[in-house]
Amino acid sequence: MTLENAPNHIQLAVDLIELLETNDVEPKVAVDALVLVLKDFQSKLDVKVDPLEKK
Repeated sequence: MTLENAPNHIQLAVDLIELLETNDVEPKVAVDALVLVLKDFQSKLDVKVDPLEKK
């Protein structure tokens, strides 16, 4: 499987790794930042939609 045929989440992960490595981000700093990003995006998945909200 080539990267261009890989699922979107794999492509994004590879891009993020390349970005962090290219910018010489220390592993601890990268992990700490990624934990914050993960929590933020998980909270967005947990948001309940108000059934009365107009779309």
